[in-house]
Amino acid sequence: MNRKICVITGSRAEYGLMRWVLQGIKDDAALTLQIIATGMHLSPEFGLTFREIERDGFQIDRKVEMLTSSDTSVGIAKSMGLGMIGFADVLNELQPDLIVVVGDRFEIFAAVSAALVGRIPVAHLHGGETTEGAFDEALRHSITKMSHLHFVAAEEYRQRVIQLGEQPERVFLVGGLGIDNIKRLQLLDRTELEESLDFKLGLKNLLITFHPVTLENLSSAQQMAELLAALEKLGEETHLIFTMPNADNGGRELIDMVENFVATHIHARAYASLGQLRFLSAVKLVDGVVGNSSSGLAEVPSLATGTVNIGDRQRGRLRAQSVIDCAPQSQAIFDAIGKLYNVEFRQTLRSVVNPYGNGGASQKILQILRNQDLTDLLKKSFYDIEPK
Repeated sequence: MNRKICVITGSRAEYGLMRWVLQGIKDDAALTLQIIATGMHLSPEFGLTFREIERDGFQIDRKVEMLTSSDTSVGIAKSMGLGMIGFADVLNELQPDLIVVVGDRFEIFAAVSAALVGRIPVAHLHGGETTEGAFDEALRHSITKMSHLHFVAAEEYRQRVIQLGEQPERVFLVGGLGIDNIKRLQLLDRTELEESLDFKLGLKNLLITFHPVTLENLSSAQQMAELLAALEKLGEETHLIFTMPNADNGGRELIDMVENFVATHIHARAYASLGQLRFLSAVKLVDGVVGNSSSGLAEVPSLATGTVNIGDRQRGRLRAQSVIDCAPQSQAIFDAIGKLYNVEFRQTLRSVVNPYGNGGASQKILQILRNQDLTDLLKKSFYDIEPK
């Protein structure tokens, strides 16, 4: 019997992680792929990135508009409510046998909440991770508790999902999804990347991605101001490639700050979305990745590039030796960027081990999606860990 697998994606990052899972489902005669696009994918402000999905040859079955024009706490909460309404309708129409989601964003929380009430089992990717500087932490663990199959990136995360009461036989260690893109994409060389970006690389180059922080003492805008002050000190010999922040609380203010900085610095350029090919190609060619994105910890080490990880947004995640943590203060950021160019540090990059594995997660997930018995998945028993 053909199994309908519905993949829900709300951001460029999610889609990038699941790209080869989607392709595998599409190519499998025993599976039928359904795709729901929502959130930032549908926003002109964030690059209308649903077009990237279509350019890769996928059909989007439904679109759920949910983002409001406000990125305040109230606006985000209202977006979640709109999302639940929209997902209730489209899931009822599509009637999937299983939905597949990744991560921790509020769009995905809304989708999974609708699936829970709609009695549709959920496969959750990249659960068990911790990000103590953002409310994504609570959303991720909540999604875990509403899900029925779990695909995790590391043994520590597998143990944490089990600690949350999930049955061990339903928690699968597959590794980090993003590494599959590095293994399977033919990355651009310097000339090709420059042509694609319409931007020349310099003697030194940095890729910057800084997302809003939702639980830290300093506001997102204050932290961005510190970052931009540090970048100002580098001078024009360091060329800067910015990717825009997510649609989280305060995200639009950060976008304005980046746009104002780029407008007055000829050696800087900003992009609403690079897409996975250009992003990973840039990672390979730049001297370092700077910001607070999970990609700096999960994917960048596999390309032997250093990461400056700012603040506590990613606190709690596993990290490679190529990650330099620093406080969200301009001098600390400037000093951390300086370490990227340290000869000894650069030599260590050649032998860095990525704690998220060496690839192959997509194929492992596909085998389980194809073969897993879905009977009685909805009836979950809490798994109690025996006290030591």
